Amino acid sequence: MAKLPILMYHDVSLEDGKDLTISVKSLEKQFKYLSENNYKSYHLEELLHLKELPEGKNIVITFDDAYVSQMQLALLLLKKYKLKATFFVPLNFLSKTDSWNTSSLEIMDLKQLKSLDPKIVELGFHSFYHKKYTELSNAEIEADTRRCIEFVSVNELNFSPALAYPYGKFPKDKERNKIFNEIMQQNGIQFGLRIGNRINQFPFKKPYEIERIDVKGEWSLLKFRQKIRFGKLF
Repeated sequence: MAKLPILMYHDVSLEDGKDLTISVKSLEKQFKYLSENNYKSYHLEELLHLKELPEGKNIVITFDDAYVSQMQLALLLLKKYKLKATFFVPLNFLSKTDSWNTSSLEIMDLKQLKSLDPKIVELGFHSFYHKKYTELSNAEIEADTRRCIEFVSVNELNFSPALAYPYGKFPKDKERNKIFNEIMQQNGIQFGLRIGNRINQFPFKKPYEIERIDVKGEWSLLKFRQKIRFGKLF
């Protein structure tokens, strides 16, 4: 089984980064490192059609919340370094701001989402209302998921069957988790992404508990390199 680190980014800024916001300068250093060290990036949709990964270094790059800054700043770097990424979209907040976080960061609108080059950016689900699944019943999670699918269909958007859980939260109780996984399957969701900060093995053993590395804005390039190699550092 091949190792597959999955990166999780959020806001991108022209200023210094911290926590969930990364500076353009730091992001470029990281992307340049991936490019110069021959990392091959994938869309999640591509992984559905692979039984194994080729030899070499492989990676998945994801951005949560579909911030305008991702389109304005990250997209240019993805193009420059010939990398692919998945943008996870909280659909109720298109053309609004991130009311669950800063209430000031702008989220893309429908037109902007449709303008993204699908060869570079894949779109994925990030729920409809951006609520913690641990605070919702399974019925509420299913309703939210169906709302997402209906919205994407009505607005003729092309989304990968992948869902990044808001806050990385999902039901872990054995019985609830079983039903939760069934809800995902029944609604056509084939990959569910949490956080976890560990390196995945591919093919995924638990496709609804795929782990991502939570990239922080204050990281040095050395720490970034350590994280994509080893995952969680104790």
